[in-house]
Parts: sequence; structure tokens; C-alpha cells
Amino acid sequence: MKKVDKIFFALCYNMTRINKIGGKRTTMFKRLLYCFSILAVAFVFVITPNQKGLAAALKDIPAKYATEINYLIDRKVITGYPDGTFRPSVEVTREEAATMIGRALGLNGTQRAVSFSDVKKDSYASGYIQSAVDRGIITGYDDGTFRPKEKITRGEMAYLLKRAFSLSKTSNIFFSDVPTSGTQYTAINAIVTAGLANGYPDGSFKPKAPIIRSEFSLLVARGLNTSFRVTYEAKSVGNRIVTATSLNVRSGPGTQYATIGSYKQGTTIAIYQTIGDWVYSSYGSLKGYVHRDYLAIPSNKKIIAIDPGHGGSDPGAVGFGLKEKDVTLSVSLKLKKLLEQKGVQVVMTRTTDTYVSLDKRVEIGVNGNADTFVSIHANASVYDSANGTETYYSTAGTRSESSKQLATFIQNRLYKAIGTNNRGVKNADFRVIYTNPLPATLVELGFITNKTDSAKLASDTYRNKMAEAIALGIVDYYNWKN
Repeated sequence: MKKVDKIFFALCYNMTRINKIGGKRTTMFKRLLYCFSILAVAFVFVITPNQKGLAAALKDIPAKYATEINYLIDRKVITGYPDGTFRPSVEVTREEAATMIGRALGLNGTQRAVSFSDVKKDSYASGYIQSAVDRGIITGYDDGTFRPKEKITRGEMAYLLKRAFSLSKTSNIFFSDVPTSGTQYTAINAIVTAGLANGYPDGSFKPKAPIIRSEFSLLVARGLNTSFRVTYEAKSVGNRIVTATSLNVRSGPGTQYATIGSYKQGTTIAIYQTIGDWVYSSYGSLKGYVHRDYLAIPSNKKIIAIDPGHGGSDPGAVGFGLKEKDVTLSVSLKLKKLLEQKGVQVVMTRTTDTYVSLDKRVEIGVNGNADTFVSIHANASVYDSANGTETYYSTAGTRSESSKQLATFIQNRLYKAIGTNNRGVKNADFRVIYTNPLPATLVELGFITNKTDSAKLASDTYRNKMAEAIALGIVDYYNWKN
């Protein structure tokens, strides 16, 4: 007979003798009910009477968590099972979590009526649940239930611990599976900032996963004893190269936040999380937010062919004293400089006012080992009212999707930057993109035959804006591609 069975038998036997000696006429049913109640209490881990030295006797406590778990056992926050085990991998229920938190905080555990319809007065956890409700630590469901037997998730655990230990401070905390907004993020952020948790090595937190006894015990111990707490280290999701001469690093994701330092051009920084157009980054001891437009993806091969349309004996379209070949060359040279600053190698089909055939332009790009091709043009129409910006791609070959994305990224940047009419992204079989084996787009900056567009094409200020927008669109494309 097992030791626990002997104890149970002895208790029942002695209770029977006591009733006989006292002359009371207690029924067999009542005596058995009493004995079974004793046995049931013995098997609930969070309320089992603790004994001196029990911590050392439990044989399956994970070695790496032993100090924290034994700390809780010594303080009667938790105990093991009657068979001498701790069972670290058993998933924790909501009532068990409430009981453990209640014991940790010294709440009143006296069994009593609870405000939830599915928690009975005689439940071992009823007192702790109600005390936690009274303290604002626990909330139930909208239907008035608590669902005590359900497993508690890691996300729910974060809410519970945040309230239990009154944690409010947050910091720059990022996990790959936790959106950076909402009440759950705030709760997880708070317990991680406080040092109660630090997520998994792969950069995730797993908020929907059930929490097990060893994990929950570890977090409660850290809540009670600051010497057990850990330091969070964000996991980088990649590297970027700074393309601006001096890139401001801010305390938050926006220009309204203070500048706390700067990165020099060419610096390779670690990135962790993107919030809108802002990226949380670090280099050395400097950590903060930078604008994504001034970052480039490191790559062994980022070579782009820039093709200034027309040239030499071919002036292209003419309007309001402008020649298309001059506009395209000016914008393309500015674009070359910007791309090189962003770490992109540039192959030019022409750098002076010379004539280059359409097939030769494609050949220059291919022979220059370019991975992408962008041809710059200005539009024209017999109708002077025609205006706006548009980009073209060809559906020929397997490169069509990449070409479409390239055209789309540039279009979305360009028309907004120079305030022109958005004529959209279109499919066409212009020779420099149709016969091109590379992902390719043809950009129509604006109509040289329209008075308003032509004035922008003639302006050096607007040419700079055009070049900058196209460069950013190309960076967007490379980001998408990678």
C-alpha cells in the first residue's frame, strides 16, 4: 500500500473510532465524505499543506528554475504533489493562477461566495478569486463567468501579473507575434520592462500559448523578488545602411520626439521594429527611432541601370522651350548620386548628350550586371491639357511581377512628391522594357507640353524632388524584393 493510501486509511479509521468512543451516530456516508474531502485537498497543488524541506524533496524541478521555484515553495505559495513531484510542464488553469497570485500577495483565501456564476462557494480557489476581484486584479467574461478550469494563456498571464504587481512602466519592447498597440501589448510590455519575462530566443512571446507551472512560478517569483528579475534584449530582425549624411535618432516614432543622437552615413545599424515610416534601431549604445526613407538594405548585389531617355540627335518631346533629352539627363544624374549614397551601384546608359539606340541601352544594363532597369522620360500630347505622372511596365516574361512592383513603388512616391496628377501604373510594350530581361519600368515624369507640368520639369528644385522620389521608390522596391 502506498504511503498516501496508508495515511488516508488511517485518517478514516481514526475518525470512525472517535465517533464510536463519543457515542455519536454519524452515518457511514458522512464519514466517507469527510475522508474524501481530506484526500481532495491533498491533491490541489496550490493549497496543499507545506512541510519543512519539501522544496528539496521534489524530484522533477528543472535545475535552471530551482532557485525561484524553491523560493515560492518555502513561502507556501506553491507546493508539490503527494507523489513528490512538481510537474513543471502541467498547464495552469485560471483558478490555479488566481490561487497562486493570492498566496503570493497574501490575499484572503477564506472560501466564500464569489461574484462569478461558475465559481462555487466551496471551491478551494473561491476566496482568492474574490479577493483578486476586489483588488481589481481579476476580471471575468462578459457573460458573468470566470471559467476557472480553462487554461490561462501567456497573454492573459501578462494582464494578471501587471495588475497584481502594479506594473505601469513601459519601454521599447518588441516581439514578432505581438502587435505594438493595444492593451495586450501594454500588459506584455509592462511585465517585460519590469524584468518578469523576456520572451523566447526566436524573438516571439507566444501570447496565445498556455502557460505551464514552471513558467508561471518563475514569473511570480520574479514579481516577489527583484533579485530574480531579468533584462530584456530586443532581437534584431535585420540590418540597414544609413544613406543620409547625418540621420537623426529620436526617442519616439515621429519628428515630435526629441533627437537623442545621430548616425553617420554608411553606418550599418540593427533594426527591430517598424512603426509606420519609423524604425527602431541601434548602433553601439545608441538606440532609437529613425526614418525608413534614409535606410538601405545591405546586399551583395544591388546594381541598377538608369536610362536617361533620348539624347544627341534625338531630342525627344519638345515644349515651352524644353527638350526631353535635357530633362531626363538632368534628373538621371541627380538620381545616380542619390542611389549611390544609398549603397546602390548605378550603371548609366548615357551621362552626356549622346545618342544611344534602344537595344544598346538594354545591352548596357545587362552587360553592366544590373539587376533592375529604370528608363526616365517626359511625356507629350497634342492636347495641352494632358498632364500628370505615370509609369509603365511590360508583362513579357517571368519578370512581369517584379517590373510591376518597381513601377508601382516609383509611381506612388513620384506623383506625391511633385504634386502632379496620378495617371497610374500601366502596361505597355516600349522596347527598352519589353525586350529587357531585367525587371524594368519606364517613368513619365510629366507632360512637357502642359504649362504646369513643363514648369516643374524646368525647375531644378522639382528635378531634385523627382530624383529623390524615384530613388525612394527604388529603395522601396529593393525592400520588397528582399
